[in-house]
Formats: sequence, structure tokens, C-alpha cells
Amino acid sequence: MSPREARPLVGVLAKRGRFTVVEPLFERGGRRVTLDGGRRPGASIGEMVLLGYGKRGPRVVRSLGRPDTARNVLEALMLDRGLYRQFPQRVEDEAAEVAVRPPLDPPRRDLTGLATFTIDPVTARDYDDAISAQREGDSDIRVWVHIADVSAYVRPGSMLEREAYRRATSVYAPGAVEPMLPQALSNDACSLVPGADRLAVTVEMVLAGADVRAVAFHRSVIRSDARLTYEQVDRVYTGEAHAVEPWGEPLALARAAAAALRERRSERGALAVESSEPVFEFDERGQVVAVHAEEQTEAHSTIEQLMILANEQVATYLADRKVPTLYRVHERPDPQSIKNLVAQLDSLGVATPPLPEHLGPQQAADAIGEISRLVAQHVQRTGRGRAGLTSLVLRSLKQAHYSPRNVGHAGLHSPRYCHFTSPIRRYPDLIAHRALLSSLGADDVPPRAGELDEAGEHSSATEREAMKIERDADDVCLGFMLERRLVERGWDAPFDGEIVSLVGGGAFVRFGEEGFEGFLPARTLRGEWWELNEFGTMLVGERSGKTIKLGDPVGVLVRSVDAPRGRVDLVPAISNDDGEEGKAQGGARRRRH
Repeated sequence: MSPREARPLVGVLAKRGRFTVVEPLFERGGRRVTLDGGRRPGASIGEMVLLGYGKRGPRVVRSLGRPDTARNVLEALMLDRGLYRQFPQRVEDEAAEVAVRPPLDPPRRDLTGLATFTIDPVTARDYDDAISAQREGDSDIRVWVHIADVSAYVRPGSMLEREAYRRATSVYAPGAVEPMLPQALSNDACSLVPGADRLAVTVEMVLAGADVRAVAFHRSVIRSDARLTYEQVDRVYTGEAHAVEPWGEPLALARAAAAALRERRSERGALAVESSEPVFEFDERGQVVAVHAEEQTEAHSTIEQLMILANEQVATYLADRKVPTLYRVHERPDPQSIKNLVAQLDSLGVATPPLPEHLGPQQAADAIGEISRLVAQHVQRTGRGRAGLTSLVLRSLKQAHYSPRNVGHAGLHSPRYCHFTSPIRRYPDLIAHRALLSSLGADDVPPRAGELDEAGEHSSATEREAMKIERDADDVCLGFMLERRLVERGWDAPFDGEIVSLVGGGAFVRFGEEGFEGFLPARTLRGEWWELNEFGTMLVGERSGKTIKLGDPVGVLVRSVDAPRGRVDLVPAISNDDGEEGKAQGGARRRRH
């Protein structure tokens, strides 16, 4: 059996002559599978099906609906990528049992009297972190970062433990989630919902500005007073809404602490990269009806800065005591990669800092923070290049991963860093909890040092696959949303776009207010033979010397949309030879694959 046949396949049921076949949906050019014995009852021609492999060969496991509905395609994508979409019944039963009475119930510090709040997206269901804050003396701030005590429920050797390790991370697709833990834990017993006593592990810190004067760790019981959203908090910050007690003053103090931490990180050269995530809305039929970009705001930064600080404090405690755990490591960039990045930015006229003649790994790490800030300033000043230039910066870095060997986190300029603050959705966080609590004498199940290499590699690989699924799911939703927009405005209406990436065969263009993306082949740019320059930052016309650069504005028409695969093909809105040719080309060749 081939690797592809070792896992389920999603395809569309079709009739080819006298044979019933399944044609792979997400693999272009994938091998068609012929079914023995005809169609499975309940699955009609034209529907997506989940195909499994048994001793007697391929068989239809179940129908997944038609491929013209976004929600159906998202479910199909997750299944095709090997996600489980449900837990084994024994795991569900164990989760329901421990949700009522956790296996571990050690002495805890009662912190239910603290004013406590969570800040999460509107759509969040699993709240694994909460904040409390009080004024300490004249100027210091005492901050409590409360994290769901998942380790009290998920014990080594249990079925829950094995399933959590196998999944290693929750996967979030638009309107759907593949959780690491069953809902009885992730959305209920472990979730720090307002008004309910919850088991937590608390990092208590006294801050003087950005300096940590004291830190302590507790197994605790907390009670959240409010479930806040990022939008709600941002309205409070801008004065559009009023904070309500008891969380108003603690929020103001948390904001002040986060601001001091953010300024310190910037001074130390932490990477400055702005990002946004598409958020989709669905109707009752499962179709995408709207999309907006969720920008990283001050409310996001408040939580981010405090979570980073808690992660650093836990990592520092464990590293100082040489306690085996998994660190979140981000190795310093390769000096040659930074030199190449500077050359790329120079070719685009973006200011860069001078590099020392002999650039070592530490100098490269110092330089990338300053480069990222200059890129952000360029984008803010020109209004162009955000996606493309940010991508250049990120591609010059090594990928963060999990390892039992601490080498620091170059992007954060942090010498010791681990993931501790999201144990509901990340397995490495659960390992860090066990390491901390066993070191404190609050538990007796430390991570096994000999198993950490494998756990780190598995968690890193699972994370990378989850990120790819999430990106592909976003592309699917954008494809369906684009089809909707084209019906409303017509296929012949041009879009304003921007070059976000270049390859030898053409340019990837982000266009429209919704942030659609498609491919513009170089062959459609008539009148020239285009070559990619040595830096990969522009296409250069062989005869005229004209250039098409990263970040350049461009007008495009949509030639075709393959929504289930998230693929969009473009043509120029106005060709080089004839102002009407691009429109005619787009109008004549528009189609949906």
C-alpha cells in the first residue's frame, strides 16, 4: 500500500463509462480510484466522498456533500489531511469522567477573590489563560497569569494522554476546529469560563516597569469575572466604551505592564512583524458571506506581552534548575540569509542598516530586529509592500520548533523561552506544566528526559502540518468568497492589487478589499519576455528593461476560480499591447473549474 493509500482520500464520485470512480479533489492530477461494486447507498454522483482502504480494496466510508458548499469542502479538506474529526468513544468517556472529578486534586491556593478576566476572539470557546492585576506600593504592578491546569485532568498513561500526544495541537479552520482534547475538557472543565471555579496554574509576578522583581508559581483555584473580547477591550482603550468593575482597574494595570514590556522588547531588538488573519462569516447553508481582516491591535498585544513574560519566567526557572522540558527555540538566523535579505531590500529601495564586515550569528540576530522595524516604517510611509516585504523578512529566518535543548528564541530576543500558556491546545505546554509542577513538588510525574527529543520532533511536525491546513482552509474560503463577489460585480470588473510574491513564471497578486490572492502568469503580460532577477524581487523585461517589482500596484481580472482547491488565475486588466485586450481575455476565458 502506498503512503497516499495509508490514509483516507477525499474525492468526487463520478461515472466514467460503466465504472464508478472517485476523482481526488485536493490533488491535482491525482490518481483516479475505481470502485468495485458500484456506489455506496446515500452517495450520489457529483458528491464528495471519504474513501477508505480495507482488505478488499477502496470503499466509500461516507458522503460529505457537494463541493459547491464551502463548509462541506472545509470538512472534506480536514479529513483528506488526516484529521480525525472525532474522538474514540473510550477517550470521550474518560474525558467525561475526569471532567467531573479530576484524577489529581492537590492543595491549591485560593485566588477566587482576585478580580480576574479573559481576553479572546469573539469565536473562542476554549479559554486557557486569564489575568489579574493589582497596584503594588506606589509604582509596581503585581500581575497574575492564570493558565488552565490541564495536567490535573490528563495524566500519563491515560487514554486522554495518548490521544493528546497523537494530535499534539488543535487545528483551527474557519468555522471548525479539530481540538487536541475532547469538548468535555477543552470547552468545559478546563476552560476558564466566567463565573465558575476553575483549576489553574498561576504565575505571579511583581513588575517595576518591565523588570520582574519577584516571581512565584502556584497550583490555584480561580474564578473569572468577565469574558472580554479583543474588540471590546480596544473600544475601552480608545474611550469608546467604559470598563466595568471589578475588571476595569486590573485591565488598566495589565495594559500599563504590557506597554512597558513591549517597549523593552523593542529596545532589545525583538522582531517587529505586523500580521492579520482573515475571519470568515457563514450563512445557514454553510456558504461564506463575508470576510474581514483581524488586525493585531493593542488588546492583542496586552495578552501577548503578558503570556510571553509568563513563558519566559517558567523557562528561566526550569533552565536554572536543569529540569528536563521542551523549549520553544528559534535559532539565530544564518548570516548569509541576512546578507541576502539586505540585498533583496536594497534592490527594492528599502532602507537597511549597515552590516558589519564579519557578520556572525549574533550580529545577524541583532540586525534582523532593526531590519524588521525599517521595513515596517517603509510600509507605513509608502502604504505598499506589507505582505511581500514581511514575507521576505520571515523567509530569511529559521523556523521555530520544540527541543529539549535551550538555544533561546531569536525572534523575541529571549535567552530562555517555552510554551506554557496554552495547554488546552498544545501538547508541549502540557509537558512544561508537568516539568514545573514536579520541580515545585506539586506533582510527581515529571517529563521523561529520554522521550523529549521524539516529543519535540513530533510536536513540531504536527504544528507545521496544522499551519498548512489552516492556510489552505483560508484559501478555500477566499475562493468561495471571490466567486460570490464576481457574481455581484461581474467578471469583467477589474480589481486593484499588489504584487506579493514573484517566481520565474509570474507574480502572485493580492487584490480586492477582502485580500484575495491569485497567480498572474508572466506569459499574459504581452509584448515582453520576463526574467526573474537574481534577488527574486522583480521581473525584468528582456527588451525594454521594464520591471515588475514586489509591492508594485497592478490591475487584474479574474480568469478562473477553483474554490475547493483555493486556486485563482488572473490576467492583466489592461495588456501591454491593447487597452481592451485584457478585458476581452478575461471575459472570454472566465470559468470555474
